[in-house]
Amino acid sequence: MAFVEARLKVKGKHYEIIADLDEALKLKKGKGNIRSALQSPSIYHDVKKGDAAPQHELKDAFGTTDVFEIAKKIILSGEVQKTQEYRDEEKEKKIKQVVDMIVRNATDQNGRPYTSERIKIALDEIHYNFDNRPIEKQMQEVFEKLKTIIPIKIETKKIEIIVPARYTGQVYGIIQEYKEGEEWLSNGDLKTVLNIPAGLIMNFYDKLNSITHGAVQSREVKGE
Repeated sequence: MAFVEARLKVKGKHYEIIADLDEALKLKKGKGNIRSALQSPSIYHDVKKGDAAPQHELKDAFGTTDVFEIAKKIILSGEVQKTQEYRDEEKEKKIKQVVDMIVRNATDQNGRPYTSERIKIALDEIHYNFDNRPIEKQMQEVFEKLKTIIPIKIETKKIEIIVPARYTGQVYGIIQEYKEGEEWLSNGDLKTVLNIPAGLIMNFYDKLNSITHGAVQSREVKGE
């Protein structure tokens, strides 16, 4: 159990709480319980100084003086600090995801697969700093950097999809990383050709279908 600070700026003033990191992160994902997350039933301007926010300021900033309701707003809308241990664990998880994906799909110039250990060493050598974006959003950058130190090819699949007009705004950010070309049809639908690492295809379709409820038309493009 790790207790951390969570903070939110409202009307020019900072409001802080002390929260259990795991429970706070559960809340951000729509799970968890604010009473379990809040370590101390107090709202502060500055936790470290013990500077508690007065009731009238809480009422003005949040429309309530209910500590749990305010704490929940701070966690959901504000910044939850993460411990170094947590950040290290998250980084290791991302590295493992990347290594697994590359080992499944990548080969050297002679078509031979790489070992996990070789890919880990190469990732260390390129000093890539993983950020908070999903791994699939960073794979192209990682791949381009890896190509500077080892001969590597990733198996990709080319697909054509047609996205109904009503979903194009929600889907555009997902397809941007893989898009080779696009065509806006007369009815407002978006037809686009994507080149996606084979190991990410299923995950890509899962995200696409969850947004469009399966309304996207798709086909694999072979030798065209």
